[in-house]
Amino acid sequence: MRAEWLRSRVGVLEERNFRRFYAGFVTSLLGSSMSTVAIAWAVLDSRVSATGLGLVFTATVVPQVLLLPLAGAIADRLGRRRVMIGADALRCAAQATLAVALAAGRPPLWLFILLAWLGGMGTAFFTPALNALTVEIAPRNQLANANSLFGLAGSATRIAGPALGGVLVAVAGSAVVVAVDAATYAVSVLALSLLQLPSPGRGTAGPPGPAGRPGTEPPARSTLRADVAEGWADFRTRTWLWTDTVQFAFLNLITWAPWMLLGPVEGHAYLGGAAVWGAIMAVQGAGAIVAGLACLGRHPRRPMVVAVIATFGYALPDIPMALHAAAPWVALGAFLCGAGSATSSAFTSTTMQQQIPPERLARVSSLTLFPAYGIGVIGYAVDGPLAAALGPATVFGVGAVYGLLSSAVVLALPAVRAVRWRDKDPVASTPEVLEPDLPELKPEPEQMRVAGLPLLAGRGAQGGERGQPCDHRDDHRDRQHLREVEFGRERDDAERQRDSAQGQGERRRDPRCAQGPAHHATGLGRQAQHHPGEARGGDDAQRAQADRER
Repeated sequence: MRAEWLRSRVGVLEERNFRRFYAGFVTSLLGSSMSTVAIAWAVLDSRVSATGLGLVFTATVVPQVLLLPLAGAIADRLGRRRVMIGADALRCAAQATLAVALAAGRPPLWLFILLAWLGGMGTAFFTPALNALTVEIAPRNQLANANSLFGLAGSATRIAGPALGGVLVAVAGSAVVVAVDAATYAVSVLALSLLQLPSPGRGTAGPPGPAGRPGTEPPARSTLRADVAEGWADFRTRTWLWTDTVQFAFLNLITWAPWMLLGPVEGHAYLGGAAVWGAIMAVQGAGAIVAGLACLGRHPRRPMVVAVIATFGYALPDIPMALHAAAPWVALGAFLCGAGSATSSAFTSTTMQQQIPPERLARVSSLTLFPAYGIGVIGYAVDGPLAAALGPATVFGVGAVYGLLSSAVVLALPAVRAVRWRDKDPVASTPEVLEPDLPELKPEPEQMRVAGLPLLAGRGAQGGERGQPCDHRDDHRDRQHLREVEFGRERDDAERQRDSAQGQGERRRDPRCAQGPAHHATGLGRQAQHHPGEARGGDDAQRAQADRER
């Protein structure tokens, strides 16, 4: 019983590929969290002002904004692992160069900015590829646990990394900590290199079929522009996805940026200083860890409903800050914010991995990340002047109102509430798993019940299941499977009828044989009787067959 309980929550760690990658991923995250403190200290130690430090941090974000729309398409095109290895190798080289420069003296500001830019480029390619690689290294029924473990790793390293990095900076200096970060990227590269992933199918002579399967020819190579367009078409036809993306883009701008930028300012002004603010940030991380642990083994029937409800937590820290409340109330809001962030991230990522075809997952993921970075980063530039003009309380109040209202609006959308959990491949899923609560729609001809096969519910003229486009591959595979089953049954019935008709020609004079039992499937006989093979039985045989059907 205990073993089954553990397997339902952390069973994904039984997968060798996931175990290897996760070890490298956690190591890399810890190094990055440590180096953030070290780089900030090194920049200020080089007699650079706070404005210069802001330029260094901005140089990390800008390449992500510029490259994300293409990064996902390139990852889908070249392979997720290959792109992630290149991204981590680039970040390893950038951090190693910075470590050498710090050990040699005080690097100029332009070198900090250049190396931060290169690190941001690596992050731009790594992040969307990670979401797509997860479906290759984790079983489908363990995707939620895999995403929860990723979130737990991020939350734990955000707490432990800065503390450990600060101690190492004080003891050994910034150069050592940055060098350690470079080494952790090398560990991640090694872990990615050790993954044993199935190689893409190679075309051989055989009948046409889906790409990547034995006996098929691969499809013609598309252009990068066509790949991006295909990802955009998939993204914009999923209402639940683009509404969630738009909400988060402005949530980062209006709600999250004030908390991250003005929160420390208010913490210094009235909450009790750096120690109290550090404790509040630790409480926020603890909330994320608690929620991440609670998400393990959970399979909510409507995952996007749970994810959107969790987004209410993002607005909660802004409320006590707007009311100038005491530190315990701010810490409570921070705890709930961390919990909501972990829950929303885990189930949104899992839903994307379940709903979006794997071959397009990286490019669609990049389209969800692009607005969050592109629009959200504006908040760091405008919130300071707005707080000076209107007051911090007003900025926090607007952020809280938007956070609560936007979550309520998205939660009310039918497209969000219609998304169902998928533990199995969409082709093999039953209609009850796909769309159990949607109103019954009038089926198209190929969707009718065939020889006991269930009706494909929830697919009307508006598109594929859950708002997917009508030419979605899941729909094609479902319909092709039904047609193959129907044609196969028709062929079998026609053969039986032909054999019966030939025997009837020989026994035509025996009246006892004229009313023999029918051995074909009810409901398919009238379609099968028009099969060309029946012409060889003669008109009398066809009349006899019709009598048996009646």
